[in-house]
Amino acid sequence: MAATLALMRGINVGGKNILPMKELAAMFESAGCAKVRTFIQSGNVIFTAAPKVCEGLSNAIAAQIAKKYGYRTPVILRTVKQMREAIAGNPFPGEEERLHLMFLQDKPAAGLAAKLDANRSTPDRFLVRGAEIYLHLPNGGGRSRLTNAWFESQLSTVSTLRNWRTVTKLLELMEE
Repeated sequence: MAATLALMRGINVGGKNILPMKELAAMFESAGCAKVRTFIQSGNVIFTAAPKVCEGLSNAIAAQIAKKYGYRTPVILRTVKQMREAIAGNPFPGEEERLHLMFLQDKPAAGLAAKLDANRSTPDRFLVRGAEIYLHLPNGGGRSRLTNAWFESQLSTVSTLRNWRTVTKLLELMEE
């Protein structure tokens, strides 16, 4: 069983959606995952599990969080192979300091990505590739109009965002 990564949005950000990492790890263990560990406090969980366990894991963990803590958060899974491919597919080489990767729950339906307004938030740039969106945000994410909410409304899926440094560190941890 190879390592898998679960990414959640909005956990422990700005004093909202508090979820202790030990309790989050315990949820994964009770769902049948092994070698569970978390990285930073924002909802990154690395684990191993049989493919059958992973099939319903996103919904099971989201439901446990909603029941125990009263809020719903997306749980997006990625394999080691998917993380390697995402990192290798960086369309903005040399721009990693201002690069972010948005992970989508589902690959957008054909044609939706092509309809996105590339000039929505200049000088910001983005590229949708499969179930990821690469975001180069030279003025930082706080000023960008390229938000989770906008992409979700345009692409009919849910998402979570990580900076490039976190993305590469997560892969490093998955490969240990």
